[in-house]
Amino acid sequence: MKPMKQNNLDTNQTPNDPWAQTQATPRKAFRQSPLPPPPMEWMRPPRRRSCLGSACSLLIGPGLVLLVVLALYFLAPFRTNLLILGMDYADWWTSTARTDTIMLATFLPARPYVGLLSIPRDLWVVIPGVGENRINTAHFFAEAAAGGSGPQAALDTVNLNFGLDLHYYVRVRFESVREIVNAMGGVDIDLPEPMAGYPAGRHHLTGNKALAFARDRANSDDFFRMQHAQLLVRAMLKQLIQPRSWVRLPAVSVAALRAVDTNLPAWLWPRLGLTLLRVGPDGIRSLTITRDDVTPYITDQGANVLLPNWPRIQARVAEMMNP
Repeated sequence: MKPMKQNNLDTNQTPNDPWAQTQATPRKAFRQSPLPPPPMEWMRPPRRRSCLGSACSLLIGPGLVLLVVLALYFLAPFRTNLLILGMDYADWWTSTARTDTIMLATFLPARPYVGLLSIPRDLWVVIPGVGENRINTAHFFAEAAAGGSGPQAALDTVNLNFGLDLHYYVRVRFESVREIVNAMGGVDIDLPEPMAGYPAGRHHLTGNKALAFARDRANSDDFFRMQHAQLLVRAMLKQLIQPRSWVRLPAVSVAALRAVDTNLPAWLWPRLGLTLLRVGPDGIRSLTITRDDVTPYITDQGANVLLPNWPRIQARVAEMMNP
């Protein structure tokens, strides 16, 4: 007999079994088989839910609107013009006085830019309802006729003669300047040349000395007096924005509120204040109507006045208004 060929198949399988590959895997082999790797998504950190399109948008929307409104408020290109009036001495219960200091001021936050133009008090102009007279008497005549009408009369006079459209004024009592300066602890002023009896250099002025400096005409004329007033204003502003002076701001604010009268809306104060801070006292463009812009004249009553050269004065106003 021929020997039988040895079969290589597993004894559990029959030769040529077509179902051999479908047999169950032994329990031991099943336990040793590796588990499939988890999907990559399971290993990623959980995503944070976006606020967009959810309740968070209720917070983001008003916040963006507020930022836009604040940006427009502080940086909008429209300018604010106002008239600054320094009122001569008057008893505390009345405002019937001349305005010996008259300044035009313009604020342009978008630049930022602040311009200042001093007007001589003896400028001969037409005063509505009065006729020709010094510009500083417009306030006096109006207050004498009806208390409280002086600032508007000064505005009307400047608008008529200078061709402007001013609506706001700031009126300051000269006598109250000493209270403001004293509340500041005095003011340090740098003089580029000898002025009002002081040599060139830095000087510390008390309230009385500061008021005398601003009003001094002993050895100079009204043009020097305008320069003195502008130097004093810049020195006060420069000192007030220094951090070491902030502790005195409450006392200064109280003194200023007693000294200042204005129709400037309260909502404009922060806007103008921020513009002034951005420009800085040394960045203010300070101009004056000069001797070349006027002609000295003696009236029939013997008063020394200044006749305006309007083309030159208009050019000076345009220079102040435009950065």
